[in-house]
Amino acid sequence: MSIHIRREIATLKKEILALGAAAEEILYKAMKSLEERDKALAEEVMEEDADIEQTEVEIEEDCLKVLALHQPVAGDLRLIIAILKINNDLERVGDLAVNIAERSVFLATREKVDIPPDFMKMSEISRDMLKKSLDALVTGDSALAHKVCGMDDAVDAINREMYILIQDEIKKDPSKMEALIHLLSVSRHLERVADLATNVAEDVIYMIDGEIVRHKVEDYM
Repeated sequence: MSIHIRREIATLKKEILALGAAAEEILYKAMKSLEERDKALAEEVMEEDADIEQTEVEIEEDCLKVLALHQPVAGDLRLIIAILKINNDLERVGDLAVNIAERSVFLATREKVDIPPDFMKMSEISRDMLKKSLDALVTGDSALAHKVCGMDDAVDAINREMYILIQDEIKKDPSKMEALIHLLSVSRHLERVADLATNVAEDVIYMIDGEIVRHKVEDYM
């Protein structure tokens, strides 16, 4: 393969890694705005999402350009297909961060509702999954990608616990129901971020091993 496609693939890797870092950062800010009841920071998240959306469009255009000009095959083709799919998933992470920021703006105007410690743990695991899945993409580490898939169970478990916890809190104090439902929405959004990070890891496994692992029931750990 020519030096030109090698250079362009290297650029695509840098672009998708930068987009992933931006998605991680915007998610971190959204959760920080929730924890600190910082309306200004939440509004900053909403503004920054436009940059993520624009970057997603640019990466897609770059991928299509490489496909059209160089007609890559085998591993190079799988890589570009994976980047196209990951690109879309990262943009959706940005959308979920905005959804969390919107919940944060609402909650900042209401009586404070304590956020359970596991709530922030959910955020940490989801962001770590996202980071590790992108590290696996750049380093070609299939084992790390499999590990990310296994981490999703922990987030799912916390999300289930949140349903029970919030249901109990509503029973104790129905006056806080609206705020608690917003917190439950945040839990669902974080669970979805973990799902998207898993999607990224599965695409990395396909890129490296040529194996489609979606919908397979297996123990990743």
